[in-house]
Amino acid sequence: MSDLFSFNGAEGAGWSQPEPMLGDDAAGPTVPEGLVRSRLPEWPRASEPELVRHYTWLSNRNFGIDTGFYPLGSCTMKHNPRLNERIVQLPGIDRIHPLQPEHQIQGLLAIFYEMQEMLATCSGMDVVTLQPVAGAQGEFAAIRCIQEFHHANGEDHRDKVIVPDSAHGTNPASASMCGYEIIEIPSADDGRLDLDALRAAVGEDTAAMMITNPSTLGLFEIEILEATRIVHDSGGQMYYDGANFNAIIGKTDPGRMGFDAVHYNLHKTFAQPHGGGGPGSGPIGVKGHLAQFLPSPIASRRESLDDDPRGVGDGHWYYWRDVGESSIGKVQQWHGNAGAVVRAWAFYRRYGSDLERMSEHAVLNSNYLRYVIMNPGPKTSKAIHAMPVEGAPADLVMHEFTLSLSPLKELNGVTGKDVAKRLLDYGYMSPTLYFPQIVPECLMIEPTETESKEVLDRFAADFHAILSEDPETITTAPHTTPVKRVDEVWAARNLVLRHPGRLTDSN
Repeated sequence: MSDLFSFNGAEGAGWSQPEPMLGDDAAGPTVPEGLVRSRLPEWPRASEPELVRHYTWLSNRNFGIDTGFYPLGSCTMKHNPRLNERIVQLPGIDRIHPLQPEHQIQGLLAIFYEMQEMLATCSGMDVVTLQPVAGAQGEFAAIRCIQEFHHANGEDHRDKVIVPDSAHGTNPASASMCGYEIIEIPSADDGRLDLDALRAAVGEDTAAMMITNPSTLGLFEIEILEATRIVHDSGGQMYYDGANFNAIIGKTDPGRMGFDAVHYNLHKTFAQPHGGGGPGSGPIGVKGHLAQFLPSPIASRRESLDDDPRGVGDGHWYYWRDVGESSIGKVQQWHGNAGAVVRAWAFYRRYGSDLERMSEHAVLNSNYLRYVIMNPGPKTSKAIHAMPVEGAPADLVMHEFTLSLSPLKELNGVTGKDVAKRLLDYGYMSPTLYFPQIVPECLMIEPTETESKEVLDRFAADFHAILSEDPETITTAPHTTPVKRVDEVWAARNLVLRHPGRLTDSN
């Protein structure tokens, strides 16, 4: 908390609460004695200028994509066009309730329906639901659909899900939540999927394989069709983690690769701000044989006003369609994160087929930045390794790339975390650190398509400058941030969940 005002509860300062509406007379019910506070809460009392200054002060302590380069690998932290913020605040969009009758929300239902159709088109899927509100929730929902598919076919013995060792951690977590046993297979020497290991892992107990393409190493799985054939021949299903969809949209799609289900991150591929815990949106798309298991309901459109499958006859085009008895049910309370859906819909409608250029620029920026970083002066050239190892058939990466700083650690004891902390002093958010875990002292960098060449050149120059600094300067970083280096192990084991000095009892 800032020092601009204190929690003194002073009378007459700032804005005061109204008198209680509940009492002991007929004007209202009596609050049970056990729920009555023994003393007034220590709420802050501040004037409007003090309050504005406080929140402005807080905002100045935050780092975001609007304040600097945010190369967070695998999270696609890119610029979100402000026009979409205007669209999502239009009357009829921003002040409606999920339980309003369909005839009052035809506009939003039309947006939902169009977004479902557009996502199905760009991914090669047949049916899409917008209900999941996070990528991990989308993963869970898709795996549940696959689980119900096997159950309907009398194959409950399929209890194993295969994931590569470079997978996002949410993949095995989502499958485990569905009760599956996780089988991890190693990557080949070039960082790609090891097909021999996959062949050895599949069997009559295989329920599905979960894989990201491009992978978290920034590599496109060039033998993905063979991988899908192996899994399908065993009777399993293929699940596509759409976290890296930003790299391929307009070029190829999961449907062409043979996938049966996919989740999308609207907050990564399209225009929805995210970070700090949300809000996100993780719709899923499936092939026709899985459609009957999707969460219900789904936005639908009648072929004509005379066509009313429910017999309601209300004269409106769009309606919520119940999936049916085989549905896995709702995966969250409402119908999806409406704000995220509208922003993504506006982004998609604005660019359409030009989204292919988005992927091209994302891949171009990634390869350019990787090249510039990997070709520094002789003083720093021995401090980093490109991953996968040099000489492997991965001369080009996709939207992101990984670096190993293990040579730097061997040289002078500086770790990947030290460099990441020092980047904060230079005005950058640090890249993803120590993931994927198969890369020692890993930094995973994703420049996205929205950064200019000048920004990438400046980042590479500053990165090289850090590698040339005195080790003590790097290992004690950051030096300029509001919070300096913390003891992360201590913090994880000794959680402080409330502001110091607050009341220690329930009253």
